[in-house]
Amino acid sequence: MKKIVFLAVAMGLMAVSCNSTNNQTQNEMNTNESLQEVAGRKNFGPNHALVTTPQPCVMVATWDKDHTPDVMMAAWAGQYDNKQIVISMSKHKTTDNIELTGAFTVSFADIRTVAESDYFGLVSGHKVPDKVAKVGFTVTPSPNVDAPIINEYPLTLECKVVSWADGILIGEVVNMSADESILTDGKVDLEKLQPIVFDAASVTYRAIGEVVGQAWGSGKKFTE
Repeated sequence: MKKIVFLAVAMGLMAVSCNSTNNQTQNEMNTNESLQEVAGRKNFGPNHALVTTPQPCVMVATWDKDHTPDVMMAAWAGQYDNKQIVISMSKHKTTDNIELTGAFTVSFADIRTVAESDYFGLVSGHKVPDKVAKVGFTVTPSPNVDAPIINEYPLTLECKVVSWADGILIGEVVNMSADESILTDGKVDLEKLQPIVFDAASVTYRAIGEVVGQAWGSGKKFTE
């Protein structure tokens, strides 16, 4: 009897899944059919994975209830206000932790930490609670917020939670600290930091750093 019930439930789930997939495919086809071709370009429609690129590889670190450090990679993040950042994320060990502590730190993956940073995005802290130690990374408690600073990331933002609701985390940056190794004339030098970004088009990480123009300067030739 149990086998019959299990089989019926499984068939029902398969039918729902197939209908959902078929409906999604049909909706995408209908949407794409209604789009006008852009001359000289290939249309991908609105459902392509590449929406904005490149995306920063930010590393969000928190303490859990046992004061064990946890860190995850988040790609959907950006500056929200002058002293605030916003991160879009679903329910994670990280979000459980920020509900507990009301704080987190944000660091930036770089070319020296590609494998470790990718691992932090692959493995859940629920399943591997000691994943920070597993890759050989160390932490220092932040003196300003209730969260760990990952020592191997040379640039870190210490943040207090402003709000966390509907998958959107907003944090207030109370301090930014940087290792001397990535500074030039007392300022953060991205060419020394060499942070990586996520390229959704090729599903790869790419390094940035080369200066190619002057902000609020390169375009002045058109104003003269």
